[in-house]
Amino acid sequence: MKILYFYQYFTTPNGSYGTRVYEFTKRWVEKGHQVTVVTGVYAKSDITASKFVDRQNHRGVDVRVINVSIDNRQPVLRRIWSFIQYMTVSSWFALTLKADVVISSSGPITVGFPGLIARYIRGKKFVFEVRDLWPEVAVELGIIKNRLLIRLAYWFEKRCYLASSHIIALSPGMKSDINARFGLDNITSVTNSANISLFGEPVKNPDLKGLNPYTYAIYNGNIGEVNNSLWLYEAASILASRNRQDICIVLAGDGQQKGTLAKRAEEEGISNFILLGLVPKNHLVGLIQNALVSLVPLKGTKVLDTSSPNKFFESLAAGVPVVQNTNGWMKDYLAENNVGFTLDPDDPSSLADLLIKLHDDPGIVKEMGARAKMLAARDFDKDILADRMLEVLVSVAEERIIKPGS
Repeated sequence: MKILYFYQYFTTPNGSYGTRVYEFTKRWVEKGHQVTVVTGVYAKSDITASKFVDRQNHRGVDVRVINVSIDNRQPVLRRIWSFIQYMTVSSWFALTLKADVVISSSGPITVGFPGLIARYIRGKKFVFEVRDLWPEVAVELGIIKNRLLIRLAYWFEKRCYLASSHIIALSPGMKSDINARFGLDNITSVTNSANISLFGEPVKNPDLKGLNPYTYAIYNGNIGEVNNSLWLYEAASILASRNRQDICIVLAGDGQQKGTLAKRAEEEGISNFILLGLVPKNHLVGLIQNALVSLVPLKGTKVLDTSSPNKFFESLAAGVPVVQNTNGWMKDYLAENNVGFTLDPDDPSSLADLLIKLHDDPGIVKEMGARAKMLAARDFDKDILADRMLEVLVSVAEERIIKPGS
């Protein structure tokens, strides 16, 4: 089977971003399928391009890299222009590359456009993969405010869903939301996954950046408003005010608020708030494995309750309890399995209190961590989830009916 995958953020483990598409497509190639990924140049990825369209091979996956850069630090209009550029060029590949099944992985929602072209102009089987509920996220967070643009975005979202032979949702919450709004049942939930062999295998002599094991909480990802990064800073400040500088909050990543928070920490003398910058995934594992907890903070807004962050799955695979802020499926999973904590996104003192408790009673961390590691292997192994999505693609290609409830 020939699979054409449109995804603007393709990354390998040498980068500092989620590797779901790399892991899944590599698995499909190993099973004998031909896969082409059309991507862009993302600031947190290790993928670069030496010309306008660069053709590369990554573990058997044919990768077409459109030399259009995207960075979370870019102004909103600049990012929208990057999305439009990628959408335009990728549409050429939708018209010309051979495929039995075409996947568009959103957000941004504009990535659905080449999929629609393949569906309506070439009659290809179209699968829409929903990573975020665009444009709902952008509208609820105030990123898009123009009424006409909002109406257009919602119309386009609906068109992508209705044109799809099948929809892949990256969380149970996304699946429920789409079903409730559009009455569709051709939806399968395939969450983000974890590389169990990478995150589950203890790292020998890890580089902990001068930190001692079980004295810090780790966050990996974008540093910005949506990710509730100020909440992390304020918790570190509260720890310092209680003379608990022996407990650190460590951020590995980049983003809009990094510079502001770094300056504030320096001016206010908050030495236990540590910014590491981008850390390649291969080097991040040891830091996560030796943390008290892994932090998965998000702004307190309803649409983010459906989120499916990579760090959630990778942390569990590393055997580390998760601390998060949403009131959706992640909260339920942590509570049902006792592998983490859900805290108020507007109360940084709750995070400070928890870290003090865990630091002073590390047995809780080790017990939760052992359970988390076992559950990650059972529920979120990358190969199991890659095979689940592949089964959907094969069924779509063969026009077989997929049973609801997955």
